[in-house]
Amino acid sequence: MSKPFASSADLAGKTESLEVLADGVYALTAEGDPNVGAVEGEDFLVCFEARATPVAAADWLARLREHTTKPVRYLVLSHYHAVRVLGASAFDADVIVAHEQTRRLIAERGAQDWASELGRMPRLFREPASIPGLTWPTVTFTDALTIHLGGDRGELVLRHCGRGHTAGDIVAWLPEQRILYAGDLVEARAALYTGDAFHADWSAGTLDAVAALGARTLVGGRGAVAYGEDAVDAAIAQTRDFLVTMRERVGAVHAAGGTPREASAAAHAALAPRYGAWPIFEHCMPFNVQRLWDELDGVDWPRIWTAERDREVWAELQA
Repeated sequence: MSKPFASSADLAGKTESLEVLADGVYALTAEGDPNVGAVEGEDFLVCFEARATPVAAADWLARLREHTTKPVRYLVLSHYHAVRVLGASAFDADVIVAHEQTRRLIAERGAQDWASELGRMPRLFREPASIPGLTWPTVTFTDALTIHLGGDRGELVLRHCGRGHTAGDIVAWLPEQRILYAGDLVEARAALYTGDAFHADWSAGTLDAVAALGARTLVGGRGAVAYGEDAVDAAIAQTRDFLVTMRERVGAVHAAGGTPREASAAAHAALAPRYGAWPIFEHCMPFNVQRLWDELDGVDWPRIWTAERDREVWAELQA
């Protein structure tokens, strides 16, 4: 039986929760919708992630303004996907920061990704006409960038831990509070999207680098905030297990001369008992399997997703 395409049938609103993680440190979660966050400097704000449209971003900022009126100096983009960046204009930020590979990906495929994600997740694109165009970072870096927060607030370290969810993922790390905004490199009780991923790098060295930071609080890309070292370790372990299981099941079918459709069925069967009820699992699996199959075929740099290719892969690989 055919399933509704991606998240096109997921039209019910989610309950949003603003959580104060420490003095001047915030996260907004929404029952499996993309998470966002903010950190107060002495006289400015650093916001992490931008949401899909300026209208959606304005709602988050209104919640944040219940706690602080400081202006947004920095908007940090963890990676290039449309649901994370296209609301940037609402922040009126002085500086938009991203990894240099994120800028490359926006230039190479930002327009196609915009159309793709609008079709996959229409509910997140509230008033898409409010989007003024592609979001471009004004500052990029390769390994790390430190933002000094001023006064006694310490520093916020932006770090590239390796290729993972995309080529250009970055995390935001508060070393004094040991709070980590991990973007989509880690999910907490939410399924992974790996359609633009580097599965081997992500499941090994990249997650090792994330774990080595020693966070006590972790805000993943989706799902609840992980409080305490045990919960942080569990979120990282869940992410790794999802990736390793995909690599094992899809890899076995590929090695045996099977088909992507057979690989999709095998991966779905292995993952669904644990992850199938978690947010966006069914949405993600066909795209995840196709990207991993491409990697096994020797395609290192992810192929561009278009609205047309999305539908073709969905029709072929949905389990």
